[in-house]
Amino acid sequence: MNDPRMGSRIGEGGCSEVYAWEDDKRIIKVAKPNTSYEALRFEYTNTKAAWDHGLPAPKPYEMTTIEGRHGLVMERIDGETIMGRFTRQLIECADAGSHLEDRFALVATAPVLHNIHREASDIQLPAQRPIIRDAILRAPYLTINEKSKLMAMLDSLPAKRRICHGDPNPNNIIMADDGRVTMIDWMNATIGNPEADLAEFILMVRYAVLPKSFPRAAAAYFDHIRENLIDLFMDTYARLSGINYADVEPWLVPLAARKLIADGISEDEKKLLVREIRRNLKDIAS
Repeated sequence: MNDPRMGSRIGEGGCSEVYAWEDDKRIIKVAKPNTSYEALRFEYTNTKAAWDHGLPAPKPYEMTTIEGRHGLVMERIDGETIMGRFTRQLIECADAGSHLEDRFALVATAPVLHNIHREASDIQLPAQRPIIRDAILRAPYLTINEKSKLMAMLDSLPAKRRICHGDPNPNNIIMADDGRVTMIDWMNATIGNPEADLAEFILMVRYAVLPKSFPRAAAAYFDHIRENLIDLFMDTYARLSGINYADVEPWLVPLAARKLIADGISEDEKKLLVREIRRNLKDIAS
């Protein structure tokens, strides 16, 4: 792209490419073909609501169009993502043969999410449950009967009115050099149950399929400690909130179905999720 306002390419996600913008104190997220103007506008609106409310979000500036593609200009946050730090720790521990799960950055996601979840307000965000229902209805791989059972499970769960991020991937949490912690990608933010965010996080840790390029020893170590990390994460969150794993467990299967529409996870991971959904539905039926 040749626009003189654009700087170097910073990164890329499933829905956008990110570039430095103008004075390098801002970035622009340029939508990929799979991301509509409406979706990007939704992210802008949600991020502005979070920013205006004092939540740990980057400041959004404007929507724009660049070379025929839609873009969102936001504050630039320099630092290391929790996922980046965790990956580095994982490789270091695997190489050294040490076990330091309680110190892993991944567990630090718990207080960040709690600081968001404890907010209950009239902030203008969409309702969570209709969005989850819509995702279940659109989920591939599942039969109509399976979707009906999943929606019945969702409808049976108690409703809350808390601010939820909707995509608590540690890649979306940036730890700046000055200690500031920021969550990015507020496109899926809603008012609803914190348990849904927690279920998303647990499913990611439990079923994430690492790329083949990942060091073999580190991948094996991650497989060995996945459940330990989930326990540590939930222990930390429970101490802060009183919400424990038993409260989150009923949300795991409906949220697994929601993840089936995500662009950012592999087909192998989706197959694992489908297998887990069907196993749980079978257990319930019996």
